[in-house]
Amino acid sequence: MSERPRFHLAMPVHDLAAARAFYGELLGCPEGRSAERWVDFDLFGHQFVAHLDASLAERGARAATNAVDGDDVPVPHFGVLLSPADWHALADRLRASGTSFVIEPHTRFAGEVGEQSTMFLLDPSGNALEFKAFADDTQVFAH
Repeated sequence: MSERPRFHLAMPVHDLAAARAFYGELLGCPEGRSAERWVDFDLFGHQFVAHLDASLAERGARAATNAVDGDDVPVPHFGVLLSPADWHALADRLRASGTSFVIEPHTRFAGEVGEQSTMFLLDPSGNALEFKAFADDTQVFAH
């Protein structure tokens, strides 16, 4: 086990093959156990489980947002705090793949407490993800 506890998150997806392509191939998350209706992924050291919910395709994407530092942040969303080097590598890989971002990779709260690099994207089922990296990791919970 790592120094810090790892989280477990289970989210609905409308298509497991699309989830495997997105989480496994695009994001580079190794696949763990799986069954007919779910797949475990190692999401940067955390256990992310994609559970099949075919009704998602019929319900459509969520539209709720909250304004944060000039961006309309999708709610709900989930993600991972990465090191700056890992964040830049992921941003470069996503840009090179032609990923469509909800919020393009950029720096939020520049020069302020909590300065961070952030980006938002949707998985194929419309789940919003944020990947961020703090300029100073000790400021993750600063106010």
